[in-house]
Amino acid sequence: MPKPKIAMIGAGSLIFCKTLAMDILATPALQDVEICLMNRTKPKLDKMEAFVKEVVKTNKLPAKVTATLDRRKALDGAKYVINMIQVGGVDAFRMDYEIPLKYGVDQCIADSIGPGGIFRALRTIPALAEMSRDMNELCPNAILLNYANPMGANCSALGRVAKAQFIGLCHGVQTTLDLISRYVDVPKDQVDHVCAGINHMAWFLSIRDKRDGRDLYPLLRQRCEKPEYYVNEKVRCETMRHFGYFMTESTGHLSEYVPWFRSSERALKLYCDQPAFGGASGAYFNYCNMLAEKYKSVDYLATESRKIERRSVEYCSYILEAAETGNVFRLNGNVRNDGYITNLPQGCCVEVPVFVDARGLHPVRIGDLPIQCAALNQSNVTVQQLAVEAALTGNPEYAMQAIALDPLTSAVCTLREVRDMTREMLQAQSQWLPQFAGKDLVAKPVVKIAKDVTPVDVPLDPALAIANRFSELAK
Repeated sequence: MPKPKIAMIGAGSLIFCKTLAMDILATPALQDVEICLMNRTKPKLDKMEAFVKEVVKTNKLPAKVTATLDRRKALDGAKYVINMIQVGGVDAFRMDYEIPLKYGVDQCIADSIGPGGIFRALRTIPALAEMSRDMNELCPNAILLNYANPMGANCSALGRVAKAQFIGLCHGVQTTLDLISRYVDVPKDQVDHVCAGINHMAWFLSIRDKRDGRDLYPLLRQRCEKPEYYVNEKVRCETMRHFGYFMTESTGHLSEYVPWFRSSERALKLYCDQPAFGGASGAYFNYCNMLAEKYKSVDYLATESRKIERRSVEYCSYILEAAETGNVFRLNGNVRNDGYITNLPQGCCVEVPVFVDARGLHPVRIGDLPIQCAALNQSNVTVQQLAVEAALTGNPEYAMQAIALDPLTSAVCTLREVRDMTREMLQAQSQWLPQFAGKDLVAKPVVKIAKDVTPVDVPLDPALAIANRFSELAK
């Protein structure tokens, strides 16, 4: 029988593609596969192909490695598709961060929501739609594993256009479990948990000690009140103090998804003064830009070991292993909401527990989230859905409306500023946004009101008339 084909789309992502390829080849059940690397540019693709072939040779594996610039060729007959694309690269990312900052929108990560996340969605979703159409034709039974951000908007779009099974993968749950484990002094593999919500805003609804069934939340809440614990995750701890549940994303991410932590200098100083990804302005862009500059002169893969070792924490290889062997694997993944979370919109992207076996992906029905958790998630879901509309229709008004409803942007910008910022970003990134060609965002100039203007005589609402009367009496 032919080797199962794994198409890795966006193989120019050297660090990430290398990690996933090594994970696959470190898995006994996956060592006799075909890995087809696909990228739009040849130099990085050639380096990755040579590296993976050397890994196969060094470890004497039966795997086959191929490479192509043609996405359709990579997808043809694939059993699994791994998507890692980043349309526009660091050049577009710079605009995602620097242009909004001019308008007072201070982003730390800028890849999932906010103006930066929305424009990353506008660049990425059309490519995902094309990939889905190709998959529908060339590999309709394949499973698509999406790693490209913004995960929520991208998977919301996939839910509309993809016929194949798909899942969006993130590592927020794994890394947060590491933190919770240390905070409650229970080994990570002994923490039983239920986590659900949306990507980067999933809630730990239950955390218990597997050994005795003990509820670990009282201890977690107690520890988070202590300065030495609180200081590590100010935004996450503060959100739990007021909304009751711990969330999957760190200070840098979470501070962008709600309006309270980055909308003023006072808030930034109080909650986001930690180094690196703790909340610093532009932390993730600066990190990515540093790597891009570094690897212009340094061959990253030349220094990496070709010897197979243990797998990383990324879910990819474990999913493929479960699908190939039938051994059940549980993870948290991003899927289309087909009744899994009942107080979030049908069809949006939700992150829920998922079981994988030889028959594919099996998401778990959670039911209603606590109402306050659903409300915070909904503020982001609305933005994601408008971004999807903008990306698929090319209507710039939807893009402006998505940014206007973004929780952080709406806390610092007027609607006119949002419109001006959106227009500037559309113009700056036009080379990556062909769906908006010839569709300018209409300017809305300020309506000037003279001091002596006489309002139009219209009937007043009774309640307003009463309020005006009380105001006159008060004078």
